[in-house]
Amino acid sequence: MKKIIFVLIITVLFSCGNKKTLQLPEISHSKITEILDVSPAYLFYDETQKDSVELNRKNLISSTNWLINVDKRLTLKQVIPHIKYLQDKKENSSHKKEGTKNYYTCNDTNRKNLGFVEFTDVTYQNESLNSYSGILSNFQDSNNSTAIAFDLSNKIIFASTSLKTKFLETTKDSISHYLKKCDTLNGIILLNFDENLSFQNYIDYKSIIENTDLKQTKISNKEFIFN
Repeated sequence: MKKIIFVLIITVLFSCGNKKTLQLPEISHSKITEILDVSPAYLFYDETQKDSVELNRKNLISSTNWLINVDKRLTLKQVIPHIKYLQDKKENSSHKKEGTKNYYTCNDTNRKNLGFVEFTDVTYQNESLNSYSGILSNFQDSNNSTAIAFDLSNKIIFASTSLKTKFLETTKDSISHYLKKCDTLNGIILLNFDENLSFQNYIDYKSIIENTDLKQTKISNKEFIFN
């Protein structure tokens, strides 16, 4: 019921004189399909000024779960500063309620309804890892460490001590296959995204990773946004 109400809220926003459009990112399968006790925020894309982004957060209530609606055409460079701002705002609010979470709203194309990707504990770092071998050596157990980079050319680079080839270039269709090869005891995976990736591409990659059945390896909550 809450999901139906949320769709109507978006319709009301646009039907009350607000001519901005917001195209939600699409995913083929979402593990989270219903969230109760929510309030929304919006990040709009401006077709006339493609380098600009507008945040509308006037409906956010700190004691609720937050649904952040990001236009899929925006880049991570445009989006992430606003996401970090919202995270800080909620974390430092005196009205924050224990257990509430933050989600990105998506269109689930298989279910033909809304789906959600949680990012409550994700921390975004605006820096490049530069050398994957360097970051791997910083882990306490470098035998169980993997770094993955997603760039604008649709190439995905794995740097892992769990693979026979330490540096491997692959494509989106093979992400799950190689993630499972890196699934080792006490393993950790670091994700690195080009800041010029569209939010749609970012959600694509996040959805694939989220739906890969990893038994032992954990995905780090720290995500690097590189230029």
